[in-house]
Amino acid sequence: MSSLKDRLRSDLTTAMKARDELRASTLRMVLTAITNAEVAGKAHRELTDEDVIGVLGSEAKKRREAAVAFADGGREEQAAKERAEAEVLADYLPEQLTDEEVAALVAEAIAETGAAADGMKAMGRVMGVLQPRVKGRADGGVVAAEVRRQLG
Repeated sequence: MSSLKDRLRSDLTTAMKARDELRASTLRMVLTAITNAEVAGKAHRELTDEDVIGVLGSEAKKRREAAVAFADGGREEQAAKERAEAEVLADYLPEQLTDEEVAALVAEAIAETGAAADGMKAMGRVMGVLQPRVKGRADGGVVAAEVRRQLG
């Protein structure tokens, strides 16, 4: 079993004992998402820490998007709850890259692949090099936007 999954389970127990409803419900939700990922597909499998980080990242992204949607819809209380859940999940994710760090990684990948001359046609090649480097540490949409900006 992954050590991150163990940590999530023990933190859930701690949150329940402390009667921290937000943290407990958020951890329950993410542990359910991890279990669903484990049983998805043809065969049951144990997730590695990297896989668990992927699940955490997608769940955090869902919370950020929901918070924006609720705020746009005038439901600020619900938006605040989604933001608070995203903050709980952020505690378990690797440190996120800054915009400057993303820009530097993109410039490095463009130079490495020689994609500057090809323009936007080389976006897939650049993203292929970048994805393993930024996985779990930056939102894919932000990275893709920066690649488009630098190639365009």
